[in-house]
Amino acid sequence: MGMAEEPISRAEVEHVAELAKLSLTDEQASKFTSQLDEIITMIDGLNEVNTDDVKPTTNMADATAFLREDIAVNAHQKDALINEAPETEDGFIKVPAIIDESEDA
Repeated sequence: MGMAEEPISRAEVEHVAELAKLSLTDEQASKFTSQLDEIITMIDGLNEVNTDDVKPTTNMADATAFLREDIAVNAHQKDALINEAPETEDGFIKVPAIIDESEDA
């Protein structure tokens, strides 16, 4: 069964990149469109596989997960860490803003 159009268009890739605040070169936009198109085509192919008689796989190992007690290790290093930070405020490490809230969403 052939598809009339690509599962994902270059315009869609560019739109998602813009939403994610990513600037793509012309070459990157073409490359990502091609790669995403291949991935979606493979997923569509997997959806066509008949799995009616296949039991769900819930665990690949017969072993049980062994969990350790939740005990903090080296928990008293805050002062040493704060002293190494380039900039602090009220006992916290100051970092640059990641999201500029002044821009329109």
